[in-house]
Amino acid sequence: MALPLALGGQDLIGQARTGTGKTYAFGIAMLQSIGKPRKNRKKPRGLVVVPTRELAVQVSEDLVTAAGKLGSRVLTVYGGRAYEPQIEALKAGVDVIVGTPGRLLDLIKQKHLDLSQVTSLVLDEADRMLDLGFLPDIERIFKLIPAQRQTMLFSATMPGEIVALSRKYLNRPTHVRAEHDSGEGETTPQVRQLVWRAHRMDKIEIVGRLLQANGRGLTMVFCETKRACDMVAEQLDTRGFAVAAVHGDLGQGQREQALRAFRNGKIDVLVATDVAARGIDIDDVTHVVNYDCPTDDKTYVHRIGRTGRAGRTGIAVTFVEWEELTRWKMINQMLGLEFAEPEETYSTSPHVYSELDIPEGTKGVLPHANRSRAGLSAERIEDLGETGRVRGRGGRRRDERDERPARTPRQRRRTRGGRELADNAPAETPEVELVDAKAEETPAIFTPDEIQAAAAEPRRTRTRRGAASSAIEQALTEAPEAPVKTTRSRRTADTEEAPIKTARTRRTVAEPVTAHEPEVAAVAEPAFTTPPAPVRTESERIVPASPFAVIFQSPDLATDDDDIAPSAASERRQQRRQSRGGGGNRRRTG
Repeated sequence: MALPLALGGQDLIGQARTGTGKTYAFGIAMLQSIGKPRKNRKKPRGLVVVPTRELAVQVSEDLVTAAGKLGSRVLTVYGGRAYEPQIEALKAGVDVIVGTPGRLLDLIKQKHLDLSQVTSLVLDEADRMLDLGFLPDIERIFKLIPAQRQTMLFSATMPGEIVALSRKYLNRPTHVRAEHDSGEGETTPQVRQLVWRAHRMDKIEIVGRLLQANGRGLTMVFCETKRACDMVAEQLDTRGFAVAAVHGDLGQGQREQALRAFRNGKIDVLVATDVAARGIDIDDVTHVVNYDCPTDDKTYVHRIGRTGRAGRTGIAVTFVEWEELTRWKMINQMLGLEFAEPEETYSTSPHVYSELDIPEGTKGVLPHANRSRAGLSAERIEDLGETGRVRGRGGRRRDERDERPARTPRQRRRTRGGRELADNAPAETPEVELVDAKAEETPAIFTPDEIQAAAAEPRRTRTRRGAASSAIEQALTEAPEAPVKTTRSRRTADTEEAPIKTARTRRTVAEPVTAHEPEVAAVAEPAFTTPPAPVRTESERIVPASPFAVIFQSPDLATDDDDIAPSAASERRQQRRQSRGGGGNRRRTG
């Protein structure tokens, strides 16, 4: 319906559901009016402005397909790519430019792009550009284009701001609105809609079971925020699904890698924000899941419009939490739907299996036998010469976690006193405990007689200080005249004993045997005898002085002849009596 008017050169406003072919409606008319390319024509004649980078790529591909016989030169410009290839293409000459407002104005400011010969201007998804705050940029682009031009606005939803913009910049536009014969609202009739009231902690389990439904193809899951998008993608990847995320915090190369892998079937689940809800046309999308409730009716229409395109059918499932019921009732009322009171649903609810055709007994984890997708890593990421910092994904995928590099062996250095030693430097001999010579000469193979002799010999008990005990035993054996203390005390005054030379043990310097060392009885025979128990002597009990005893008493210097000093109150009373007595005598005498 809009194609004859567009071929006639009239300004128009096209409104139709998603997936009805709006791109070809304005693309064919633009290419037909521009005609075949010429060698002396280098400035563009057609301009298409889109809100997102993904939509710019898709519109360019559709225009290249439509201009296959004409050979028109179509250039795509958007942010996130290097400037040099775009500048070289502009110098070589183009016929149609498809781009986002920001990069278009950058090229105009650098004087690489001239819009003075544009005869056809198209604003695709114009309402979305107003939502993103592109209205000042759009007005600047309108001022750079000649007044004699054809202007077309296309979108699935047409708010009042678009109508006001059309009155200002369009010349007697014609509003073309395509509706279904049944008179339904803006939603696609081929899409079966399901709205459930679900709990936040149970939604990921429902999605895991939904992705195992019979006949499911490609699936898109929409989230409200970038952080929620990364979280859902990571959890689905942990459950075994081939998934990728698309949102604004990722680099342009990563976003295009995810979309290519989704189109090629290397992944079957795409988790995205509303950046992928506009104009993205991907075949075989059978299910759309609104993981977070949409903010308004227009967002809901564009989200569920990713499925059921070009006459196909699809299923759209929307999760509404308890605190989002008021928002959903507004959307339901604006679109005229029948889901004012969503049904309370959990992952174990029977209607989840019946309405989505999920096999009984399915859990939220994909079995290993069904994990046949190649995954996102199988799609090569293209080097686009991205400007700015390269952003990474929120979490690592399974294949990235498995390919961890091996740890390098740790290089140890020999140091002494903070200085590094050479390889041929003599190593310091460690201090070891004394070992019997018999134990050192034990052969590697024991005879039966040696085993019986070792079993008959009583074992020595290990004390707390084994090295010191063995050294003291040997010293006492060699010097029997040294007296052995039988009482234990912490410290005694009589410690004048002859020092005993001992072999090197854990202590660096041999110390004399004092009273605080452990007591060991002299060993006359190989058998070990238990030393006698020490006799504890109680020290003299010291009774402290009474705290109430008089330590110092001051002498009494007063005598019997001394008068007691009057108090202040008694002095005041004495003064009053004297004043009264004196006054009375004066009155009597007068």
